[in-house]
Amino acid sequence: MANHKSALKRIRQTEERRMHNKYYAKTVRNAIKDLRLTKDKGTAGTLLPKVSAMLDKLAKINVIHKNKASNLKSSLSKHVNDLVS
Repeated sequence: MANHKSALKRIRQTEERRMHNKYYAKTVRNAIKDLRLTKDKGTAGTLLPKVSAMLDKLAKINVIHKNKASNLKSSLSKHVNDLVS
């Protein structure tokens, strides 16, 4: 166990940050899954900007890497473009 007050505070902060990041990453994963399972082009077209914005926000606060966000947005937009209306 940590002996210094600063180390105890760091442990608390790390746990808070971990839970925060875990929640937002899971929320985005669920949104991506919903988009990928969508067969309707209209619905997918409205979901895509929302999911892209979520990915951008996660990349901005360093929950995921910016290239991962970019790759996910690219593959999702390809998926939406391949859908038949």
